[in-house]
Amino acid sequence: MEEKVVLRLRISAADVHYGSGLVAGAKIASLFGDAATALLIKHDGDEGLFVAYQSLEFKAPVYAGDFLEVQASIEKTGNSSRTISFEAWKIIAANPQKGPSAADWLDERQLVATARGTCVVPKERQRR
Repeated sequence: MEEKVVLRLRISAADVHYGSGLVAGAKIASLFGDAATALLIKHDGDEGLFVAYQSLEFKAPVYAGDFLEVQASIEKTGNSSRTISFEAWKIIAANPQKGPSAADWLDERQLVATARGTCVVPKERQRR
């Protein structure tokens, strides 16, 4: 059985780092960390520790007002290590050209980032 979690959230103006409402990739990496935490709690009953990214790729820009779906899946389980794959998809795109609160539902979600990382849950903290 595949272990997976999905988080859905709106990117706010507080997340903007660059001109024109562009969000820094570090925000997406932070969301991947949140998804890993939720996944490890589901799998092990403990948050664990994120120790490394093997890869992290940004595929499309993210702006304030966009809605994202962030997915995390366990690829491999070791004694204490968990290899996790991540995807971030834009499901609603802000459309400030049409108005300050305008947005578009995307019939085809857009992949904005992918990653692969390793987390560790010490044996003594694993409850499942």
